[in-house]
Amino acid sequence: MSKTHKSNRSLAKRIKITGTGKVLKRKPGQNHFNAKDSGSTGLHKHGQKGSPVEFAKSFQKLLPSRHISSEQ
Repeated sequence: MSKTHKSNRSLAKRIKITGTGKVLKRKPGQNHFNAKDSGSTGLHKHGQKGSPVEFAKSFQKLLPSRHISSEQ
């Protein structure tokens, strides 16, 4: 029986790894209760932001099959 490591599926669904190995993720709290927000706040909620470099090592442990760059 091979000892392959499983990827953490909950993390794999929440982040995107670019071709160069950078990690993109969405900030929490963007999906609902947005009607009361101002226009500029609503615009800032769109899109994905880069993840800090400090998380790269922990992401690499949780996703062993992906190459994650530590320089962002």
